[in-house]
Amino acid sequence: MRTMIQILVAVLMALTVLSVHAERRPHLVLAGPLAAVSFPLIHMVESGTLADLAETVEFVSWRDPDQLRVLALKNKADVLAMPTNVAANLYNRGTDLELINVSTWGILWLVSRRDKLETLADLKGEEIAIPFRADMPDLLFGLISEAQGLDPRHDFKLRYVATPMDAMQLLIARRIDHALLAEPAVSMALRRTQSFPISVIAPELHRSIDLQAEWGRVLERAPRIPQAGIVAMGTIRHDPDLIARIHDAYRNSLAWCQANALECGRLVATYTDMLSAEAVSDAIAVSPLEAVPAAAARNELEFLFTTLMHRNPAVIGGRMPDDDFYGHGSP
Repeated sequence: MRTMIQILVAVLMALTVLSVHAERRPHLVLAGPLAAVSFPLIHMVESGTLADLAETVEFVSWRDPDQLRVLALKNKADVLAMPTNVAANLYNRGTDLELINVSTWGILWLVSRRDKLETLADLKGEEIAIPFRADMPDLLFGLISEAQGLDPRHDFKLRYVATPMDAMQLLIARRIDHALLAEPAVSMALRRTQSFPISVIAPELHRSIDLQAEWGRVLERAPRIPQAGIVAMGTIRHDPDLIARIHDAYRNSLAWCQANALECGRLVATYTDMLSAEAVSDAIAVSPLEAVPAAAARNELEFLFTTLMHRNPAVIGGRMPDDDFYGHGSP
């Protein structure tokens, strides 16, 4: 009898294993920018933490908002890192997605060729390079400027560029004195200028104005902005167990990146020659990163969305996202 029970248990275990393998997806695509929000995604791929969910797991990077929207609208990614306002905009325009979490709580800085700058008012009349016109960096700069009585169109000379790396190159080439950059572009700019003879090749640069601090100061809130996170796309969006698994894996990978910043930097650097492992490590050290489930971040997200809507409702698709945007509750 005991032998028969052992055989039955073994058969059941074998059937369970076969069932798990039968449910594996052929391919799982994680996509995002080469910025802090994507560092855990890269670790998830390189560490094989999702290997039981799919035959192959791949990370794909997007360079600008246009590429991001192509990935989203043509269902070319299963998990996609993006600014939270873009997630709301796509959702409100009918894209089948669900916000999994917010992990990037403000990584925007003004980088300048002079120090002792404290607020945006100190840059009045100055030229500033800003990437991604009408997307998150530009939106937050305008919002924070107006909240302290400044007119971004008239009080500054705004020079729009395609990407943060383009803005960084303008700084290094001495063609501009100030640029609004997100990490890790900030740390990369500082690292590059420190590695050259300052007086000969590159300007001395300073991490001058913290936009998160400005947000907190002028809006009387905590100095953190629910800037970016990851979303579930397509069929994954309707699988709460899989979403919970992805969130847990992301949270664990983020913790690993924070505890092993240089090793994380080495992983990220294999995906681009624009970033060094040391710059990524620096970025992790200064960035407010915390994987908060979408439902738990809802109050802060709705404050951001409401504030953005007062300036231009179109940036989040004309209305506040409904309950389904925030998914199935905290994983």
